[in-house]
Amino acid sequence: MQPTTEILERITKNSQQHPDEVFTRLFRYMLRPDLYYTAYKKLYSNNGAATKGVDNDTADGFCVEKVDKIIKALADDSYQPKPARRQYIQKDNGKQRPLGIPTFTDKLVQEVLRMILEAIYEPIFLDCSHGFRPNRGCHTALRDVKHQFPGTRWFVEGDIKGCFDNIDHSVLMSLIGKKIKDAQIIKLLYRFLKAGYLEDWQYHSTYSGTPQGGIVSPILSNIYLHELDKFVMSLKSEFDKPTKTDRTPEYARAAQDVKNIRRRLNRCNDSEKRTELADMLKKARTVMLSLPAKSQTDKVLKYIRYADDFIIGINGSREDCVELKGKLSAFIKQTLNMELSEEKTLITHSAGIARFLGYDVSVRRDFTIKPHGKSGTQRTLSNQTQLLVPAGKIHAFIFNHRIAVQKADGTLKPCKRGDLIRLTNFEIVSTFNAEMRGFCNYYHMASNFPDMQYIAYLTEYSCLKTLAAKYRCKTSKIREMYKDGRGKWRIPYETKTGKKSLYIAKLADSREVKNPSDRMLSASVINKGNTTSFEDRLKAKVCELCGSADSEYYEIHHVNKVKNLSGKQEWERVMIAKRRKTIVICRDCHKQVHR
Repeated sequence: MQPTTEILERITKNSQQHPDEVFTRLFRYMLRPDLYYTAYKKLYSNNGAATKGVDNDTADGFCVEKVDKIIKALADDSYQPKPARRQYIQKDNGKQRPLGIPTFTDKLVQEVLRMILEAIYEPIFLDCSHGFRPNRGCHTALRDVKHQFPGTRWFVEGDIKGCFDNIDHSVLMSLIGKKIKDAQIIKLLYRFLKAGYLEDWQYHSTYSGTPQGGIVSPILSNIYLHELDKFVMSLKSEFDKPTKTDRTPEYARAAQDVKNIRRRLNRCNDSEKRTELADMLKKARTVMLSLPAKSQTDKVLKYIRYADDFIIGINGSREDCVELKGKLSAFIKQTLNMELSEEKTLITHSAGIARFLGYDVSVRRDFTIKPHGKSGTQRTLSNQTQLLVPAGKIHAFIFNHRIAVQKADGTLKPCKRGDLIRLTNFEIVSTFNAEMRGFCNYYHMASNFPDMQYIAYLTEYSCLKTLAAKYRCKTSKIREMYKDGRGKWRIPYETKTGKKSLYIAKLADSREVKNPSDRMLSASVINKGNTTSFEDRLKAKVCELCGSADSEYYEIHHVNKVKNLSGKQEWERVMIAKRRKTIVICRDCHKQVHR
């Protein structure tokens, strides 16, 4: 049988070549076992694989019989998704975000459903969309803002109020119905949307929205907001008007004067006259570079969206921005049945600061003349878009992680972290490194990135003070104890290949990061031409713990983290030796493990 992932690749190519193609008979792919092994391979390594939903169903216990049971339930139309367990996570503004945690069986089915939907919709999504898409993320959106928004005069920051909670189910299903004519797929999607949730063991129905935390929710929200992308692109085609002249009249006259003087200078052979013309050229060029060059009589609209946050760059007037905002608000209300947030949808002049994905965005008004080319000069920074780290984000990082305290005069003083003292030296330094790299990697695109050198200084001395508190000594003693002979200090640790050293993270490491975004590889590329290792291990029907080959059932035992295993039990020692979070064992051994 041909691997289903190859079939999905063919569907993707077909969707790319024929954007208006309508797809039918997709449900049959939900009944093919190989997709469920691919889905398990994607899900089992996540931290949430061992997190329970409304029952005890987790990645632990995955087996061939489980897949067969799911397929049978889907085939006879008896499959019914269970309600998600609702949990709340803290947001930066102090509010709480609801999170729905499905059972692992529902996650598997949703992942298979997501792969089918992605094969159809990913080729037709527009380039302006970056949220929850393969090989795209916050940094690709920010990179496009930086490169596509030069010379922008106005920013429109957009935000849809409670987007994920207010997606209209009937509108969403009608949008999907235009592309997918398969009643069974539509019915399954509708069941997931209407599955409801449990909060404090009280059942609540879901009348709108896609639960954040669901595997299939991100692509459903992209299908919904794809209509907004198409609407803005239609506005762009109406709004964009090229300019008749690219330069201002004053700059054009000054540039012509420079050109005339340079022509005279090239033809002149008299040394005194050449000196005089060179001075004239220098003065004329100084006048030219003091004038604004771009006429700004053109009209251009640029648009970038990440999930429900979007930013629009306008070359035009403020009145154009107000009119655009009104059209967006009307479309979102009438077509998408949602509401544009008035508090967060702001019109900002590009000389000021707009906020997008945690960065401050502005356009430089910098007339600094810098060397350009072999012998020329140019105003390379003027009208260029710059991304900045907000000062509030830096201070929030320092105080939230308790790296430093603020003294009476306003200066910051690095301090020890008592919650880390009981950890090993390696874990202490690793914790500081992970926190600093996570923050600095995200903001590595900022023009003021070197200003974060102060974070690196505070992090290093907070780490030293934590280690000093652990050993009840001074930081100088820690430096002396762990010096590397080259003026630095490090924590030595043992590996299978010998001794290694862990250094405190440097700011330059984050500056040089190539691609901090998560890369989502196509399942067909990973598994093309062969089955997954889980399928091989399950079909081998050999217990990896007792070696039994005559058991009726074989299941996968799953743990959250290998490092959390103590190694006291035999099964723990086997998993530590294999360095795997999963182990295929017979049902008798699995029961014994859980006892």
